Amino acid sequence: MNKRKITNQIQVGSVAVGGDAPVSVQSMTTTKTADVDATLAQVYALAGAGADIVRITCNDVAAAQGLAEILPRSPVPIIADIHFQYRLALAALEAGVDGLRLNPGNIRKADHIKVVAAAAADRGVPIRIGVNAGSLDRDLLRKYGSPVPQALVDSAVAEVRLLEDVGFTDIKISVKHSDVPSMVESYRLLSEAVDYPLHLGVTEAGPPPAGLMKSVAGIAALLLEGIGDTIRFSLTAEPVEEAEAGRRLLEQLGLRELSGLDLIACPSCGRAEVDVVAVVTEAQAALEAENLPIQVAIMGCVVNGPGEAREADIGIAAGKGKGHLFIRGKVVRVVPEAEMVSALVEEARRLADEGVEARLAAADGVAEELARQTAAELLAARGDVDHAEERKARVAEVARGD
Repeated sequence: MNKRKITNQIQVGSVAVGGDAPVSVQSMTTTKTADVDATLAQVYALAGAGADIVRITCNDVAAAQGLAEILPRSPVPIIADIHFQYRLALAALEAGVDGLRLNPGNIRKADHIKVVAAAAADRGVPIRIGVNAGSLDRDLLRKYGSPVPQALVDSAVAEVRLLEDVGFTDIKISVKHSDVPSMVESYRLLSEAVDYPLHLGVTEAGPPPAGLMKSVAGIAALLLEGIGDTIRFSLTAEPVEEAEAGRRLLEQLGLRELSGLDLIACPSCGRAEVDVVAVVTEAQAALEAENLPIQVAIMGCVVNGPGEAREADIGIAAGKGKGHLFIRGKVVRVVPEAEMVSALVEEARRLADEGVEARLAAADGVAEELARQTAAELLAARGDVDHAEERKARVAEVARGD
């Protein structure tokens, strides 16, 4: 992973965005904002699923009034999503929002934008310039013929200049596109052009699983390059799925601490002595109910399992009629096959309570030797399905020129 670009840091309510702040997760409510109770319920659900910031539409006066009731009761900062009517941005500021999102494609008058910027500056509220390929300024569409990456960046930079003209610099920017390569290129160009924090997303990604794949492809590619300060998965799904996906992506990239179960499992092979898919399904349900922030590995055999998954906090590898429970690659217990999942859950609880060193110290002294014996027996019975010895011999022959 490339070193992350240090951008100008802004403050969205209690959440810092940019600079050296953690990459944050955002999502957006789908309720009618005027329905205060339903919207608040969704905000709380999103916060519980890992959203650091929530965006809420402000598309009419009733919505702005709803925001005035929602904001004092929200567990996370709220950004008002504004389109077309600049006065609704002023109304949202009056309601007390923590941030604004303005679309340069449909709020086009410079005077209106500057009025909003002045009001936001008075309240210390940041503005996201939210450029979207689907609503790009008509002049730029005529110039470029289509919403190419440079057109999106030109739109964002022009809006930045309008805000900077009135001394407003509490800015973050997005240049979202539904085409993943275009989205990635747009953000690369923008990152070179400005030092403001960037909000990443593939717009209109669609429903899972395709929408998840598009979002991961675009967002992860940029984060791995060191580009991006806050993210949103724009899925045709319940918003909670967006927040969960965003949080999990950051955890997998090492950009946020693990907050829940991280389950890794082998794809199975001819050595497997159990139905790996069935065991994984059972274990996942049981472990998710425990809500433990640990990495768990489930491997189909003991030949390579503990070694391949040695970085996992805890795991189990199936032998013939038994399971070999391991912690950080060290086998600590051998249990009957029927008890593999229950033993794994029990040991995971103890690991969370007591820590790795304590559980390793309490290990069964003969467990590792039993695991070695089982692995040897399995290889003798099944053979080397990977043909490693045969391939090693051929490699040596090539190296020697035999």
